[in-house]
Amino acid sequence: MWAETVMLIAVAAAVPLAIWLYLLLLRGRFWLPRELPPPAHAPRAGVVAVVPARNEAGTIGRAVVSLLAQELPVPLRVIVVDDGSTDGTAAAARAAAAAAGAAERLTVLPGAPLEQGWTGKLWAMSQGVAAAGQFRPDYLLFTDADIEHDRRNVAALTAHAEAHRLDLTSLMVRLSTATFAERCLIPAFVFFFFKLYPPRRIASTRSKVAGAAGGCMLIRPAALARAGGLAAIRGRIIDDCALAAAVKGSGGSLWLGLTRTTRSLRVYGSFGEIGAMISRTAFNQLRHSWWRLAAALLGLLVTYLAPPALAFSPAPAIAGCAAAAWVLMTLCYLPMVRFYRLTPLYALLLPAVALFYAGATLHSAVRYALGRGGQWKGRAQDVRAAGGA
Repeated sequence: MWAETVMLIAVAAAVPLAIWLYLLLLRGRFWLPRELPPPAHAPRAGVVAVVPARNEAGTIGRAVVSLLAQELPVPLRVIVVDDGSTDGTAAAARAAAAAAGAAERLTVLPGAPLEQGWTGKLWAMSQGVAAAGQFRPDYLLFTDADIEHDRRNVAALTAHAEAHRLDLTSLMVRLSTATFAERCLIPAFVFFFFKLYPPRRIASTRSKVAGAAGGCMLIRPAALARAGGLAAIRGRIIDDCALAAAVKGSGGSLWLGLTRTTRSLRVYGSFGEIGAMISRTAFNQLRHSWWRLAAALLGLLVTYLAPPALAFSPAPAIAGCAAAAWVLMTLCYLPMVRFYRLTPLYALLLPAVALFYAGATLHSAVRYALGRGGQWKGRAQDVRAAGGA
């Protein structure tokens, strides 16, 4: 009996080692940050930025000014869709554009009442797309009201899209690490996202993997139309990846990377705030499947928690396998920690961070089961229908 127990523990230590060898060597090098190259020149392309905004008065001004200040041969136009804000978002956007001397390139649309079957963000974006049609743009830029763009960001995006004939070019902007909670959890958020959606597989026509980062997506209008428009994904909570899947599924080409210079202005001050952000969409990502939830939690346990738990086993073989897995885990995560210019010691926290994400995922499932869903800007999202599974 004792020998069988030791054998089971040994297998438990060997499995995470095999997982991390696979992730390091065979998962498209997702762990290696892939940055957007600077543009050699900006192509002469018309771009209209569509910015859905709901109660973003604190950040919309900086976001709008950064867009209007883009260094492009054809001046960029901005359409802000005010999605029922009550904090003066529209006035803040207009004031910022006027102060920048570019009020004529900003359009602020009052959002129409939310139509049934649509998420609020996608409904606002669809109104922006319709308004952008009058300008006949070569590209649409979908970006959030809390993103501050580097002056050369859109030039880099369009140059990359033109050079590689891309239909959807997306950037994971630099997220805030101003607070201790962010420094612990945000690099892991990007790490986990890229593990799920490896950028090299997204770009490969031989792979079905499709993903994008909703804060900064440059898309050709023709590709959007070919994918069925935003109406094709109107009810999707994780709208960026749904859009990427629709574009790739209709024959489009994708690219996803990182940027150090275009950044999010949203700051999460506590672990609870980040947990709520994760919980809002986690169970939706699992397609509301309790089997997938169980598999995901087991996978987190085996992959991230077993190595440090077994690294101190008195059995040398078990401790050696576990320690090796922990080292590989740390090495995989270290490039993302360095990308965010944090001390390498944060890489050692990944097992604890994974436990936090597991808790947030479980919390997401519980809220869905209770019919509460997630809350965003005063709206309930991903709420289980009465009598639903």
